[in-house]
Parts: sequence; structure tokens; C-alpha cells
Amino acid sequence: MASISSRLALCTCLLLAPLASPGQAMQSPWWENYDQKERFVCPDRGALVLERNESQASLISGRSSSILFREASDNPGLIYGNGTLRVILRGDELTLEQLPQRLICLRTEDV
Repeated sequence: MASISSRLALCTCLLLAPLASPGQAMQSPWWENYDQKERFVCPDRGALVLERNESQASLISGRSSSILFREASDNPGLIYGNGTLRVILRGDELTLEQLPQRLICLRTEDV
């Protein structure tokens, strides 16, 4: 049972831990080939970067990153997930879901 608790704690660290400060470098390695890079600010948590292409995305917060894969959906927006984390991009709003927790972040102009 301890391993389930450990995995749950690890999975929720993205939503619970403070996000990166604006001065930290946040980008994926060049070989991951993301053609779009967007910066978001989350209430009381700081900034994060979403780098993406048509099939996958990288969610970066400071030195931590999560690789997500595009999910087919009839819902509005782009949805990427990895089994424990789901990212929904609708316009200037980025929703991070690790149910039952949900965090909504807003796009900023600088990347």
C-alpha cells in the first residue's frame, strides 16, 4: 500500500509544488522538435511552459518536465495526457488536471 501512496504523491507534485520563477530556463532539448512554445502563469504558483506539436507536448516547470501525448476528443480545445496528468488548452487558458485536482493557468505574452 505504501507504493500506491508514494506514486500518488509523485503524481500530484506538479499541482502542489510551486512552479518555476520567471528567471529559470524552461525549454526542451532540440531533438524533441516542438514547433510551438507557450508560457502560462498559474495563480499563486508561478510560470510554466508548454511546448507542443501535433502529437505530443512537454510541460515544463523549472527543471521538471512531463511528456504528454495528444488525445483524440470531441471536446473543444487541444488535450494532451500521460495517464496521470491531463493538459487542456483552450485559447489563452491552460487547465492542468490530476483529478480530483484542477489548476487553471493563463497565457502570458513572453516566452
